[in-house]
This record gives sequence, structure tokens and C-alpha cells, in this order.
Amino acid sequence: MAGKLHKLTALEVAKLSAPGRYSDGGGLYLTIGAGNRRSWIFLYRDRRSGKQREMGLGSAAAVTLAQARVKAAEARAALQAGNDPIAAARADDSEVPTFGEMAEEVISSLESSWRNDKHRAQWRATLETYAPKLKPKRVDEITTEDVLAVLKPIWQTKAETASRVRGRIEKVLDAAKAKNHRVGENPARWRGHLDHLLGRRQKLQRGHHPALPYGDLPKFIAELRQRQGQGLAPVALEFLILTAARTGELLLKKRDDVPLGATWGEIDFEAKVWTIPAQRMKAGVEHRVPLSARAIAILKSVQPLRRADDFIFPGQEAGHPLSEMSCLMVLRRMKYCHVTVHGFRSTFRDWCGEETDFPRDVAEAALAHVVGSSVERAYRRKDALEKRRTLMEAWADYCEPAATATGNVLKMPQRGSRKRAEG
Repeated sequence: MAGKLHKLTALEVAKLSAPGRYSDGGGLYLTIGAGNRRSWIFLYRDRRSGKQREMGLGSAAAVTLAQARVKAAEARAALQAGNDPIAAARADDSEVPTFGEMAEEVISSLESSWRNDKHRAQWRATLETYAPKLKPKRVDEITTEDVLAVLKPIWQTKAETASRVRGRIEKVLDAAKAKNHRVGENPARWRGHLDHLLGRRQKLQRGHHPALPYGDLPKFIAELRQRQGQGLAPVALEFLILTAARTGELLLKKRDDVPLGATWGEIDFEAKVWTIPAQRMKAGVEHRVPLSARAIAILKSVQPLRRADDFIFPGQEAGHPLSEMSCLMVLRRMKYCHVTVHGFRSTFRDWCGEETDFPRDVAEAALAHVVGSSVERAYRRKDALEKRRTLMEAWADYCEPAATATGNVLKMPQRGSRKRAEG
């Protein structure tokens, strides 16, 4: 193992692409395989058997040349001391968890935010079913190729499942990096990484909530606006789309037989914010929604209909807001039976992820999703309202149909029969 050390330079390592094995000296090699799979290895001869052994030092995407040299030096020191480098490394790295162990830790940190056992069961089930080969691997050894091996078989056939599996792998590896068990980029990251390696899916569908592809949304909004003046439901549906809200956060939701819905007291026109109380939120936490100019225009168009019960979108029955079913009926009458109201949240999320540079946390916060572990949430107390304001204004601009003579003019919604109010 004598000879010149440090033969390679960082620039050479970055430029090398041809498959093969490149020596840095002292037993350290950069190996490049099919698909430009790059890793560091340490080659040495076992003193007992006389056989050559290969010790993995990690992916070249996660371990720099300098870090690989440190590891190789430690391996040489172990050899000189009469020890087996692989056994010594395993002893030193005994605290590095496997993916399965890290996943359990992440689940434990998240479960306090889950209202039932369903989420916990889904987390475990998806990883055990679709990513069993990752479970025994140490988190610092998982590469992009490992992640692709999990996702490729289900990417087109089980689109929603694949998205959830990818997101959960990303979260586990992010947690591992936060605890210094990994270095480098997350191999499960979508934007700027896996989006270049996995083709776009043919169909957009989120679980049990089929969604409209975001490319079709401006056309849909144009058709929806043709129904203005035919009751409150078309206007309420556009408001839901623009705010990426759940129907129960805006329209009829009962708790202890008491009808709940958005009220005018929740709207701050000066700050352009809609504050949804915790009792109507899925996570049980108050949520602030920044309102775009178009969303404010919609609210002002329905203000003249304000009545004693104070619901923003009142139903036909006094003391009740518009029903959730009313918006679904609008979709059916528009011949959009293949999508759901809730699915527009998925449309919004896919637009954020595939067409914008807004951070994932900002997009998730706009959907009122719980993001990160309990420790991360403790340090991130603010709700990124101003960042979300920019996002929601960009979303409203994207939803806007091509300019027409009438532009943003809103027809006054009319009260009348239930059919007109909910149609």
C-alpha cells in the first residue's frame, strides 16, 4: 500500500465520468459505475486469508475527496495496528442508525400531531411495502440509485403512492442529516434532482380525491366565472381554489350539531388575512390565510348579502352556511365529474412543486399541513405569512384566464331558490 498519496484533485473527481476505478493512492479509489454511480472504496489485503477486500466509504455525492482521505487514513491505521478496518469502522459507526431505525424515530416525533392511528399505520405500511430494501441500510449509505430502485416500479402505475413514498423517504433522510448521520444532498429530493430522473406522470390523482391538472385550471376558472350570478356556490368554489382551503374550513361543518362556517369576523380586509379558528382546522390549530387581490374582490362581491348569522357564504336555511355539497354540484353541472373539490388542493400543490421555486415548507404551510418534527416546529414558530402571501398572489395570477373584455368584473351572486344558491 506504499506509494504516492493524494493523486486526485477535487476538480478531477468532479470531471471524471467514464466507468472505472481511479486511484488516489494508499488504497483509496473512486469507482464510477453504470449511470454515473460514484462511490469511494478502500482496497486492502486481509492478513489472515490473504484475500483482497473492499471497504465502502460512501457515495461520492455525499462524501467529499477530503472526507474520503480521512476515512482511508483511519483504515490504514487500523491495518497497521493489526485490526480489520471493516470491523473497526463498524464499531466506530455503531451509532449510525439504519433507515428502518430512523423511520421509527421520525414516526415517533410526528405521532403527537396525528389525530388517529391511521397516519402512523400508513407511514409504516408504505415504507415496509415499497421500500423494504432500504430498511436495513445505514442512512449514510443510501444513494439516489437506491431511491430510484424504490420509485421507478410504481412511479407511473401508482402515482399517489409513489409521491408519498418519496416524500417519506425524503423526510427520514432529512432527519438523519439534521442529526449528523448524513452529509450532502438528500437523494430523495424532488425539485432539481429526481424531477430530472423520473418522467412526469400521465395522470394526476391524489388518493381518493381526483384532481384537475394545473395546466387546465385557467380554462376551468374561465368556465366557472360564466356561472357567476347563478348563486353563491360558483363564487365560493373559486374562493376555495384561490385560498387552497378545505371545504370544511369555509362551508358547512357541524360540531356537536352546531353548524360552523367561515364568518365575516374572520376577515381582516386591511391586513388581507382570513384567520380560521382551530375548531374548523384538521390539525386543531388556528390558521391564517393571506388573501390575494382576486380573493378580496370575491369577498367584497358577496358582502351585500351579509345577514344576521354572519356567514360569508350563507345557505338557504337561516343560521347555516352554504353546504359543502353545493360546490361539488357545480362541478357536476359543469361536466367535471372526474374531479373533486378537495382535489384542487392537490392541483395547487403540484403547481407549487413543478412550476415554482417556492420552498416546500411554504407550500405545505399554505395547505395547513404539519411540517417537520416536533423539535423543528418548536424552533419554527412563525407561519411564514408574508412568504405565503407572495405564493398565493402568484397562484391567483396563474389561475387567471386569458384577459377578456370583462376581465375581473364580478357579477353579483343572487339569492333565490336553493337550486340557484347552490348551483
